[in-house]
Amino acid sequence: MREYQKIEIRCLNNGSVKEYPIGTTLGEIYEDQKPAMPHGAIVAKANNVTRNLNFCLYKPKEVEFIGIEHESGRRAYIRSLSFILYKALTAVMPGTRLRIEHAISNGFYCRLIDKDNRAIAHTAAQTEAIKAKMNEIIARNLPFEITTIPTTRAMEIFGNDGAIDKVNLLSSLGKLYTQLYRLDGLHDYYDSALAPSTGYVGRFALIDYHDGLLLQMPSAQNPDQIDKYEPQENLFKTYAEHTLWNDLMGLQNAGDLNLKIAENKEDIGGANSTTLLITMAEALQEKKIDKIAEAIVSDPRKKVVLIAGPSSSGKTTFSKKLSIHIAMSGKKPIPFSMDEYFVNREDTPKDEKGEYDFESVYAIDLELFNRQLNQMLNGEEVELPHYNFGTGHREFRGEKIKMEEDSILVIEGIHGLNPELTAQVPDENKFRIYASALTTISLDDHNWIPTTDNRLLRRIVRDYNYRGYSAEDTINRWKSVHLGEEKWIFPFRECADMMFNSALIFEIPVLKRYAEPILAEVPQWSPAYGEARRLLQFLGYFRPIPDEAIPSTSLLREFFGGSSFKQ
Repeated sequence: MREYQKIEIRCLNNGSVKEYPIGTTLGEIYEDQKPAMPHGAIVAKANNVTRNLNFCLYKPKEVEFIGIEHESGRRAYIRSLSFILYKALTAVMPGTRLRIEHAISNGFYCRLIDKDNRAIAHTAAQTEAIKAKMNEIIARNLPFEITTIPTTRAMEIFGNDGAIDKVNLLSSLGKLYTQLYRLDGLHDYYDSALAPSTGYVGRFALIDYHDGLLLQMPSAQNPDQIDKYEPQENLFKTYAEHTLWNDLMGLQNAGDLNLKIAENKEDIGGANSTTLLITMAEALQEKKIDKIAEAIVSDPRKKVVLIAGPSSSGKTTFSKKLSIHIAMSGKKPIPFSMDEYFVNREDTPKDEKGEYDFESVYAIDLELFNRQLNQMLNGEEVELPHYNFGTGHREFRGEKIKMEEDSILVIEGIHGLNPELTAQVPDENKFRIYASALTTISLDDHNWIPTTDNRLLRRIVRDYNYRGYSAEDTINRWKSVHLGEEKWIFPFRECADMMFNSALIFEIPVLKRYAEPILAEVPQWSPAYGEARRLLQFLGYFRPIPDEAIPSTSLLREFFGGSSFKQ
């Protein structure tokens, strides 16, 4: 009897090294190793790349099994749950299309639409029927089958199903073969791994939400419980506004965008289709900034504008553009950054690891900040501090400010919405703005783009160009940055008087040419490799747009250069 060739597998969960026959699946190794995981594995990383548990191994690998507590596991869980929802919907409401638009209210907003992109009304009884069907599919533990077929055949399948979003995406990529998933005879396309079968995703909630549904999954902190519903009406309205803008431009997903870029034909005013797209998106953003400025100047009591938002939201350029619009209304804006009020380095609070926590609100000298704000509001002249990031100490360089009757302070910083920041300033004098890159375009109807991916790409490009950090550095820091945002920024975003979405529909095709070579430098042995590879795969869905077409006043230039605003 012929002996099978074996390969060495190192399991990072328990440190074991063992040989297995070539072609062994990750799931088989998991069953053999049985690593201690309280909620089990849903996917695995093989040499830092996320894979389905049915993935076969033919070479030596380092393997790490991933559960729902891990970001990669959560992504696999929600993709799998989305397919189950899609399958259930086709059974309960035949002919209805499902569009999963974005994460909100600790869930995922799903619209039910017809072939012409119009919302379909549904009843509470239909929601319960969909939920019951999902539970039935989960109980049957049906496999998510993987099949690779010619792209022309995949496009034919999706065309017959009315999934034009997927037809457009696949046709714009130009690949010869496409990998599809199949669930009980229904095909779908997902950009990364799913669970092996429906029984892996037993917990979920489905509730009516505005004109659609909210699909909820277990909490990362406690996978035995569903994430608690959190009303986010301001955020929902902001997303809805930009979805309407997308409709204006005839763009809902990456396939639409790629086809528009490929057209390159003359359009309104003789501009080609890509230039017109950029011009329209920039104009819509300027219109929103003007609307915010009007709201500020219409109330004479508003003297302190506070702009908050997570990393790489474009707060710096937005504050300068907003100041211009305020000035156009006859007021005198005084812009400055909250970062100048950092406490001296040795006084910075530390996190649970004993490292400086620069994301904490207590990294700001709250007493000095409030005192100077009130002095300025009382018409006194104050000398602004300057924080020297090189020495880690505050300096005073003679920069003085005195407000006049028509002056308005425009202050940007991550803690602008936190009540503790301006506890001594009357609420009637404050106007709060939450700014973030809220991506509203999707890959297709079932593959949305997380807003964190948009911001991470911005930060990778900016860190490389202006701070000397590699993509590996930025990716490795990103988790701690995101944890700081969840603690210090996100809880206060619904407190904003207005929200500003800094995402531009064309920006990923522009960032693509900058980000790809930076991401390609991440070595395969690095813990950041899997995330770099995922982002490279994501960027591969988009046709590039040259940056020459981007105006110097664009907010996007804050990240790759050429801005007419001093950064």
